[in-house]
Amino acid sequence: MAGGRNRGGGGGSVGARTAADGRTKRLKTAKGRRLSSTRWLTRQLRDPYVAAARSRGFRSRAAFKLIELDDRFRFLKPGASVVDLGAAPGGWSQVAAERIKAGHAGGGRLVAVDCSEMEPLANVQQITLDFLDADAEAVITAALDGKADVVLSDMAAPATGHTQTDHLRIMALLEAAYAFARKVLKPGGVFLGKVLRGGTEKDLLEALKRDFRQVRHIKPPASRKESAEIYVIALGFRGTDD
Repeated sequence: MAGGRNRGGGGGSVGARTAADGRTKRLKTAKGRRLSSTRWLTRQLRDPYVAAARSRGFRSRAAFKLIELDDRFRFLKPGASVVDLGAAPGGWSQVAAERIKAGHAGGGRLVAVDCSEMEPLANVQQITLDFLDADAEAVITAALDGKADVVLSDMAAPATGHTQTDHLRIMALLEAAYAFARKVLKPGGVFLGKVLRGGTEKDLLEALKRDFRQVRHIKPPASRKESAEIYVIALGFRGTDD
């Protein structure tokens, strides 16, 4: 459910990057590599967030998106109970676990969910299942063992390349994540979910504004400029009578 990139293929020698000592390095790729793959590799080499993630031990550059969002809105508090949907490979879970002090006395609880298996993370309860499965909600709720302070959703369906189709698919995931969040969030809780450029659909946006005190669309600096992704963050859950 957490999307991945197709890095297969091979061919040619493309791109250049400047090393720390000022010398230019050339990206050499295996013969036959697809152009899209070599472009991806070149971008990775030039991306400061990729280097920063590697140096700090994060599993993905996406960790910095959550860091930037939490630095701005301060929703990952020590002792908080958090659900991370679409968690693999675990970058967001690493950040969340650290900030809620999971595993420490008085620390929080983190439940990480993805249909893909990921390497274990200390002090994180990991569940491998498809969030859209019929029994997913019951399994996650049991692991949570109570209400949540924060529900995170970085879920994304594999891209088709067709803008409207991709938007509809990610909106379906966002709507499912929000329906779940509405059931498990404590009053005052926070919902953070990924959407594509174009924003949240009118009906869902109206529901979020009804159920939360503040709703914002934001693109964190770590989100690549060419990416269509943005995030919707809803703060101050009002609670429900359901």
